Amino acid sequence: MDSAHVSALNTKHADFDRRIAEERSRPRPDNALLSMLKKQKMKVKEALSRF
Repeated sequence: MDSAHVSALNTKHADFDRRIAEERSRPRPDNALLSMLKKQKMKVKEALSRF
């Protein structure tokens, strides 16, 4: 159970990395979206640190 959960969190973390990079590469990035994505990524990172 824990291994599957950690794997899912790692996948989410990588997805947030990808989405943040995509948004930053746009000509006019949406700063509100970037902020939201970074906050969600941080929550996933905090969850990962508990394991």
